[in-house]
Amino acid sequence: MALSAMEVQEVIPHRFPFLMVDRIIELEEGVKAVGVKNVTINEWFFQGHVPGYPIMPGVLMVEALAQVALLTILSAEENKGKPILFGGIDEFRFRRPVTPGDTLRLEVELLTKDDPSFTFAAKAIVGERTAAEGKITLAGPRR
Repeated sequence: MALSAMEVQEVIPHRFPFLMVDRIIELEEGVKAVGVKNVTINEWFFQGHVPGYPIMPGVLMVEALAQVALLTILSAEENKGKPILFGGIDEFRFRRPVTPGDTLRLEVELLTKDDPSFTFAAKAIVGERTAAEGKITLAGPRR
């Protein structure tokens, strides 16, 4: 299943300037997804990161991956409408800079579900090269 930018906004609450996903190109509800972020020179964060050598902040790559993970969770019928928040990151490594003109492929796959926590393997890729990878945990309210 694929989702347009407008359909992404029907699932997750993020909006400009903090929506970091342009579209979803693959989705297995509740299990895994692949999203895309087209990085342009017009991104708000390039104004100050880094003048003369614009690179996408690593924390925003993590945020983009977390948004794809959130969409994966909230697309499953049993999770629709649940308040799911960022719970943590582990084992993250940043392998290459992401610069204007890059297309960031955002891959997430559920590793563990321990209600109310969801842990994903996450990888951001430009072309054939990994830009960032690690684990992301999202969590809902305790029951």
